[in-house]
Amino acid sequence: MAVRAVRGAVQLDRDEAGHMDEQVGTLLTAILERNGLTADDLISIWFTATPDLHSDFPAAAARKLGIGFVDVPLICAQELDIEGAMPRVVRVLAHIESDRPRSDIVHVYLGAAAALRKDIAQ
Repeated sequence: MAVRAVRGAVQLDRDEAGHMDEQVGTLLTAILERNGLTADDLISIWFTATPDLHSDFPAAAARKLGIGFVDVPLICAQELDIEGAMPRVVRVLAHIESDRPRSDIVHVYLGAAAALRKDIAQ
């Protein structure tokens, strides 16, 4: 097994904890499904959120999914406050164990967040 990294992002419509739970859950579920992963394949996940999101921690939303993230190390950080950057974005960098070559990893950018990485968004 190799260690690989999977990227992803989603833009929230509003800064509300319930909405963050829903959107982060959708993003993580898509990352797992599109890469054929389970929670056992995860090594760790870094979440970042833009400075305008402060209703909850994205990692807390991941824990609420109930799909085995209990013992996966999760951490949150704040994105740089860059003028003109897309607002209300949660980004993910997940470290995984996978037999897939790096070129076969599916990075998931949902909705408007696809504009952040047109080169790798799928």
